[in-house]
Amino acid sequence: MIFAIDDEIAFPDPRLGEPDGLFAIGGDLSIDRLILAYSYGIFPWYSFKDSDEPYWYCPMQRFVIFPEEIHISHSMRSIMNKRRFRLSINEDFHNVIKNCSRLRIEGDGAWLGDDMVRAYTDLYEQGFAASIEVWDGDNLAGGLYGVCIGNAFFGESMFSLVPNASKLALIHLARTLSANGGRLIDCQFETPHLKSMGGRYIPYEEYLDIIHGD
Repeated sequence: MIFAIDDEIAFPDPRLGEPDGLFAIGGDLSIDRLILAYSYGIFPWYSFKDSDEPYWYCPMQRFVIFPEEIHISHSMRSIMNKRRFRLSINEDFHNVIKNCSRLRIEGDGAWLGDDMVRAYTDLYEQGFAASIEVWDGDNLAGGLYGVCIGNAFFGESMFSLVPNASKLALIHLARTLSANGGRLIDCQFETPHLKSMGGRYIPYEEYLDIIHGD
């Protein structure tokens, strides 16, 4: 079932949604709505070229990485030991999301348009979103950004301008979370890249228990 939502900052029960996780259409991308959404594992994802309204997803099987389970291959350890790249947090959020957007505005299904960029930038400026940067000298080589609420990081997008930069960003995120009590990285959807780094599925109820601190 797919629900139509209006200006009220509220969501129907996502358990009633479609098998792919889509359960609602409408509303806005305001800070209050996004914070409420992520607090329950709900996220917007839609083609801005095909719809003026956000589509809201909440899969019942959640693809996540537990920070302490991040997989670091031998080749990645070799890259890290060479110390070619510098890693930072929230040093250049605007250029991270700009690069992620640049990779995702072409073709069918493009989703990271101006409205989404503005919404996540607003979240960042209010302290609810963060970025990881990978630097090659003075050049931004890769990174990722996502939403930070409680003990969880809800990953939104990543990019690489040189090989393995996004993997370095994800490893740095996992290590930072692990050192600071973070319990979960929400990957939203499975990809071979994320699966190779430790991603696995857990049920929505277990996921809620973790992000609500139970």
